[in-house]
Amino acid sequence: MLPELIQGIRGQSRLSISQAISLIENSSEEGAKLLSEIFNDTGNAYRIGITGPPGAGKSSLTHELISAFREKDKKVAVIAVDPTSPFSGGAVLGDRIRMTSHFSDPHVFVRSMATRGSQGGLALKTQEVGEIFDAAGYDIIIFETVGVGQIELDVIQATDSVVVVLVPESGDDVQMLKAGLMEIGNIFAINKADRPGANKLAITLKNFLSTLSFEENKWLPEVVPTVATEGSGTNELIEIIEKHKSFNLTHGIQKAKIDDRYKKRVIRIITDDLMDNFWTDNNGFKLECELEKKYNQRKSPYDLAKQLLVK
Repeated sequence: MLPELIQGIRGQSRLSISQAISLIENSSEEGAKLLSEIFNDTGNAYRIGITGPPGAGKSSLTHELISAFREKDKKVAVIAVDPTSPFSGGAVLGDRIRMTSHFSDPHVFVRSMATRGSQGGLALKTQEVGEIFDAAGYDIIIFETVGVGQIELDVIQATDSVVVVLVPESGDDVQMLKAGLMEIGNIFAINKADRPGANKLAITLKNFLSTLSFEENKWLPEVVPTVATEGSGTNELIEIIEKHKSFNLTHGIQKAKIDDRYKKRVIRIITDDLMDNFWTDNNGFKLECELEKKYNQRKSPYDLAKQLLVK
């Protein structure tokens, strides 16, 4: 099965790509084998993260980016990270329905992924799905998240350029800083910039960014106004993304990002394997025995951990 599936991925077969993604989402052994087989076909796509508070117009902006990249003859894949549906356990598409105009384009692939309650594993799975798109020859992979929680931040930190989408109404300085957006953003898109308060937010952002101490080889985040529903500002946004990409390549940041992703993947795989092997029935039983005792009669977590680690 795998040889045919891999051949289909390399040929950009939508069916093969969908089947491969399902293997990844189901955490099957075949999925791990597949990723190993296609690894040498990866490392070519550029990963863009789109994040920001709900209602900022991220999906509309992603839609416009797809159109702009397609005009440049770039093949585009979108991984839309959604909250879990309480009814089906699947992804909630929500306002991403507007991306349907691209579904007939054979060089655009939009895939929604649900958290399914797996906070720790979602970031890794989205990266692995990104590997499939990379191996399939997509030039641009856009990771779009629904909010700015820890799950979303983990996903976004695995990208090359991070676009934080804000709207004039999200101009509360303190809340922005609390959300951690300032630390992860490479580009700030003030969407719905035709609304009152857009200029004020742009000035606030630029003033704040100017106070940060940046080294010579560190990127200074840029601010761009957009009106996604009208396609305004999209070309300027892409120009800044290309500028950031060139900056990363020139200063060795792109290699560092790729190396960091590789290292974290190796560590995560080893950690998961060690944890699976560690929690045998015997060790699990010892832990349950302690939990059945009154709290003040249990061994300390340190002593129990040491005991469990002794073979």
